Amino acid sequence: MSKKPLSDDPELGDDALLQPQADAVYAELLGRVGESAPRPRLEPTRRAAELLGDPQRAYPVIHLAGTNGKTSTSRIAESLLRATGVRTGLLTSPHLVRVNERIVIDGESISNEAFIAAYRDIRPYLEMVDAELTAAGEPALTFFEAFTVLAFAAFADAPIDVAVVETGMGGEWDSTNIADGEVAVFTPISLDHTHRLGSTVREIAATKAGIVKPGSVVVSAAQSPDALAEITKKAVGLDVDLRVQGEAFDVTSHSVAVGGQLVSIRGLVGSYDDVFLPLYGSHQAQNAAVAVAAVEAFLGGGTQALAPDVVEEAFATVVSPGRLELVGIEPTVLVDAAHNPDGASALVSALGEYFTFDEVGIVLGVLEDKDVEGVVRALAPVATRFYVTQSHSERAIPSDDLAYVVRNIAGPDAVWEYDSLVAAADAARGWAAEQPKRAVVVTGSITLVGEVLQLAEQLGWKP
Repeated sequence: MSKKPLSDDPELGDDALLQPQADAVYAELLGRVGESAPRPRLEPTRRAAELLGDPQRAYPVIHLAGTNGKTSTSRIAESLLRATGVRTGLLTSPHLVRVNERIVIDGESISNEAFIAAYRDIRPYLEMVDAELTAAGEPALTFFEAFTVLAFAAFADAPIDVAVVETGMGGEWDSTNIADGEVAVFTPISLDHTHRLGSTVREIAATKAGIVKPGSVVVSAAQSPDALAEITKKAVGLDVDLRVQGEAFDVTSHSVAVGGQLVSIRGLVGSYDDVFLPLYGSHQAQNAAVAVAAVEAFLGGGTQALAPDVVEEAFATVVSPGRLELVGIEPTVLVDAAHNPDGASALVSALGEYFTFDEVGIVLGVLEDKDVEGVVRALAPVATRFYVTQSHSERAIPSDDLAYVVRNIAGPDAVWEYDSLVAAADAARGWAAEQPKRAVVVTGSITLVGEVLQLAEQLGWKP
C-alpha cells in the first residue's frame, strides 16, 4: 500500500492550518480498499483494537443497523443523550462534504487536531495488523476497518460517556460490531446492497441482526414480517428483551409545522406530546420515536421516562444534513440522500405532505450498485422533469446510461441529460426560476448530495 507522507509531529493550533495534514491522513486511509467493497470479517478490526487496549470498551455503546433512517435516528438519539448532560460520541457514514463529519464528539465534528492525533496514535498498530494479514496471505485492513478503529480510539481519547454507532453495511461482520452495544437498534430493513448482504429481506435482516449481543436490549422500528422474524429469532436465541414499534412504542400523531413538524410519541415509558422536530417527513417522526425508545432503554432500562424539556431541547436542535434539506431559495432547492426505492418513496411522500409545489425538477445521479429502476419509478410521480447527471464518484452511473433508464420510465420528453452536476443544477434552477411554485430536488446518491451542498455554499444559493 502506497502512503503519502504524514508528519509525526503536526504543528497543532488553528484547525484550518491543519487541513493539509488532515487531508493527508484521509488520503492515506483512502489508499486502502474502499468501503464499497467491505470484507466479511471482524477479526482484523478486533485485532487492531486489541493492540490499542480495546478503546471500544471504554464507554457504553448504542448500536444501530438498518437500511433507511440509520443516520437520522443516530443523530436524534445522540441529541437526546447530549440534552441529558452526558458527553457523547457519534459515528456515522458516509460523509457528505468532510470526512470529519463521521466522528462527532459532544455535538461537534472531530477537529483536525484530534483527527490527526488519533490517526498518529493508531497508525503503528494498523501497520502491525497489515503485516500480520499479509504474512497470512490475507488482504490488509480496509478503509472502513481502519476508520472504525480510529473513531473508537478518538472517542476514548475525548473522552465520552456513551457512543452512538451506526453500522457501515450489514451488521454481523461490519467493523463496528467489535463493540458490544448495550442497546441494539434497528431502523426499517429492506433490499439494498444485495450483492453483499443477500437477495432477500430475510437474508439481509439476518446479517443485520448480528449486532444483537448477550445482555443487550433490542429496539426495532416497524418491520416487514420477514425482517421482524429474523430480529425476533436473534433476540429469543440470546434471551434478550425486544421492543418493537407499534407495540412497545409508537408515533401517536404528527402534523405539519413551519420548518418541520409537531410530533407526539408514546415511548417505552413516557409520552411526549406536540414536540417540534425541525425535520420533514413522516419517516422522520418514525425515526424520532425509535430514537426516543432507544435512549429510554439505555438510560433507564426502559423503566424511566425522559424529562419533557430534554426531549424538547434535543428535538429542537437536531440536524440531519442532506435529508430533505433546504439549500437554495429563489428558486427553492432541496437535497435528499435517498439512494434506494424506499428512501425515494419516503422523499415523495414528504414532498406531498409538507410542500405545495406545482412542479418539481429532479436532479438525479445514482451509483452503480443501486436499484436504479426502483428509484426512478418511485420518483416519477412527483417529477415534472428529470435532469440526469452524475457525481464524481468512481461508482457513479454515467449520465448517458442513467438517462436511458429514466427515459424508458418517465418518457423522452421529461428527461434532460448533463455530463456535469454544475450544468444540470444550473439548468434545473433556471427552469424553476421561471415560475414561483416550481422547485428543484437533488437526489439519488449521497455523493451527489454532498457535491451539491458544496456548490450551494460556493454560489450562495441561500443568502
